[in-house]
Amino acid sequence: MKTLLVLLALGTSLVAAPKPNIVIFYLDDMGWAQPGAYGGKLAPTPNMDRIAADGVRFTNGYSSGCVCSPGRVGLMTGRYQARTGHDANPTREGRELLLSEKTMAQHLKPAGYTTGIVGKWHLGDTAPEFMPLARGFDFAMGTVGNLGEGKGPSFYRGSELLQELDGAPVTSPVYAKEACGFIDANKEKPFFLYLSFNAVHSPVVASPHWLEKFKHLDKRQQGYAALIGEADEAIGTVMTKLRDLKLEENTLLFVISDNGGASPEAEQMGLRGRKWFVWEGGIRVTWMAQWKGTIPGNRVVNDPVIQLDVLPTALAAAESGTGFQPVQDELKTRPTLDGVNLLPLLKGETDKLAPRELYFRFGVQHAVRQGDWKLVKASKDMEPMLVNLATDPGEQRDLSAENPAKKAALTALFDKWNASMQPPRWEDQRWNGDPDRKTDKKKKKKAK
Repeated sequence: MKTLLVLLALGTSLVAAPKPNIVIFYLDDMGWAQPGAYGGKLAPTPNMDRIAADGVRFTNGYSSGCVCSPGRVGLMTGRYQARTGHDANPTREGRELLLSEKTMAQHLKPAGYTTGIVGKWHLGDTAPEFMPLARGFDFAMGTVGNLGEGKGPSFYRGSELLQELDGAPVTSPVYAKEACGFIDANKEKPFFLYLSFNAVHSPVVASPHWLEKFKHLDKRQQGYAALIGEADEAIGTVMTKLRDLKLEENTLLFVISDNGGASPEAEQMGLRGRKWFVWEGGIRVTWMAQWKGTIPGNRVVNDPVIQLDVLPTALAAAESGTGFQPVQDELKTRPTLDGVNLLPLLKGETDKLAPRELYFRFGVQHAVRQGDWKLVKASKDMEPMLVNLATDPGEQRDLSAENPAKKAALTALFDKWNASMQPPRWEDQRWNGDPDRKTDKKKKKKAK
């Protein structure tokens, strides 16, 4: 009788702890403070705000990349993109995500997950072996890179490259529909969905009814606000699908941007710089997580986190579910991950993460954050600057002279880390100047 009770208890435990679904909403070029939950005013974002209310909002969330593709390498591999010298966007053969790197989809498949990507890939499209179906995804559709870039096909479905996609260049509602179809088809088993938006990257396009909602704004703001609103609506459509299928409580989800804002309309709340630079405006991003019933909601956390943390967190969640013990061969071949498992912090089992440094490199630019201190070199000829982000989040005051020992220590840390990475395989030479000077030049051109 006692054995039967134990078996029954174990059976109850097994039923109560299934493997969670994992969903990533990855926005493109969205300003750190764009969602209303972060203080954004331009366009209402009720669906992102609800995720913040039901989950955890990080005020010091980062991407390891200040442009699109490097940030995606970090997200998909859990490893600094500098490990493979992937410092800039791929533009030709030889600049793809190396086949030696293992994607999140490839990590999760041995755990029994069905995997899907809907949206922007941007990790190489020069041959079939670099495309999503060859990198662990069971379902794949979207854009190979940015809309309107390059001379080849812009879209893909499965292994087929396509010149056109119905609905494009407005893609957020298309992606919402495709994502819901993927969820419907896989609702009986654990799934991983990577919904990678083109929004709010240019071109600034939106459906007519969304443009109508913001007709009171000037034309530039109108288009950008509509682009944000339509992307938020797409997130809401997917969340409604999860709720209707009673899957929300068994879904660990993240809302993150691939880098800081690019548009002059992006709401950055005083952060210096923007996309293309390792100032805070280029690397600090919207960063939220939700797992209703497992992660206590309505929390704001100030600990620095980075998109590299998503993969180890997802793996920990998958491995905590019943019916999966990591395959020994998979464990042996699992590469070194640079992120950390955030589940103890998310669950409230610990108040703080262990101290660590976060590193950033974009060709000639680099930065390292340790606690509140940051060493930043944001152009080729710039002398590295030491700032304290607790007192100077806008990075205006160089504290190098007052704190030479701290500057030397952070310089040594970066040099040691950089020596362990691969040199950039290629560099984007356009972004070696001062961001303020570039902005001034653009203004002068417009004035002429």
